[in-house]
Amino acid sequence: MNKAVILDRDGVLNCDPGYVHKIEDFRLINKVIDALKLLKNNFKFFIVTNQSGIGRGFFALEDFEKFNNHLIDILKKNNIIIEKTYLCPHKPEDNCDCRKPSIKFIKESEKEFNIDLKNSWVIGDLPCDIKMGKNAGCKTIYVLTGHGEKHKNNLNNIKPDFIAKNLYEAAKIINAQ
Repeated sequence: MNKAVILDRDGVLNCDPGYVHKIEDFRLINKVIDALKLLKNNFKFFIVTNQSGIGRGFFALEDFEKFNNHLIDILKKNNIIIEKTYLCPHKPEDNCDCRKPSIKFIKESEKEFNIDLKNSWVIGDLPCDIKMGKNAGCKTIYVLTGHGEKHKNNLNNIKPDFIAKNLYEAAKIINAQ
C-alpha cells in the first residue's frame, strides 16, 4: 500500500488572496518545493480543493485548470509529482457530496492509488481540511499559512494531530514520526 500526503491547495501550496485563479497572481508559499522534496520518496501527493469561486461564477473551470496546471508544471520541473487533483466546484449551499469535509475524494484516491489512509496525512489551512482528514482516518496537520492563522480559533472540537507554521515545518513533523 502507498502512503499519501493530501494537500489543500490555496493557502498551503500557493498564496491565497481570495478566489485565486489567474496565473499572473500565482505565487508559491515559501519553501513549498523544499517541503515536498523532504517527503517525495515516501509519499504520493494529492490535492483536494474546494473552489466555490467556480460555483459562484467568479471564474470558470478553465481558469482553475490553467492555474492548477501552472502549479503542477512548476512542481514537476522540481521533480515533484502530484498524482491527481480533486476539485469541488460547488458553493457550500449546493450541499454536494464532494465539498470538504466530505471524504469522497480521499476514498477515491484510496481505491485508485491503493492508499493506506491510517499512514497518510492531510495538510490544510481550514478546519474543513482537518475534519476531512480525521473523518478519513488520516493524520492531520493544520498550517498557519493562508487562512490558517485567521481560522485557528474555529477549530473548536476538531483537533489536528499537529499545528505547523507552514508546509515546510509540516514536512519536518511528518519525517520525525
